[in-house]
Amino acid sequence: MYLLRVVLPDQPGALGTVASALGHAGADIVAVDVVARQPDGTAVDDFVVELPLGGRADSLVTACQSVPGVRVTWLSRYDFGGKLRHDLEAIEAMTERPAEADRVLVEQVPTVFRADWAFLVSRDDAEKAVVRHATPTAPKPPDGDAFWLPLHSPTRLDIPDEWADKGWRHVAAAAVPVGGPNQSLVLGRSGGPEILDSELARLAHLAALAQTVTSLSADGDEPGDSA
Repeated sequence: MYLLRVVLPDQPGALGTVASALGHAGADIVAVDVVARQPDGTAVDDFVVELPLGGRADSLVTACQSVPGVRVTWLSRYDFGGKLRHDLEAIEAMTERPAEADRVLVEQVPTVFRADWAFLVSRDDAEKAVVRHATPTAPKPPDGDAFWLPLHSPTRLDIPDEWADKGWRHVAAAAVPVGGPNQSLVLGRSGGPEILDSELARLAHLAALAQTVTSLSADGDEPGDSA
């Protein structure tokens, strides 16, 4: 199973042409997501594909780039087996466990965004980073230094060079505030691809929804109720 991030013309028929090229290369397309539409008239799509035993990953790149105007920006093995959980499924999971919405958010977003890990971090009274929830492979902020806090808007993180040997080597990471500027959700991909603006916006939206679910739970209301 492989994940390809592909830039292609944002026009009718382009997606189908790429899908056909992958099919001719022997790939079975498991899922396709439109990640972003860009001002230059291109779209960024993620393909999750399965190759038969003995299939060559480079054949996927060759197939995609045989289509005029198409380029592959990322290719990697995809460990989730094609069982994608999208934004709505993450929201459903949070509403099923509203008192633990923050924890569920951390559990869900790596799969939603095809990332490697996530954690929720805040600052204590001594200005040290305290990780509240984390997925199993998430690195910790070295020396308790969550340098991006306080955080007022979603941002990609510029990882310090000295963190490389502490689990942060070649990491593409982003953070969004959760419940205030002194707490954030951090998402990371080992090696990339870079986290896009559209993904940052979706991540912030999910974080805001988690706070809404938590607030409704604390008030004793069901998340789906309306006044």
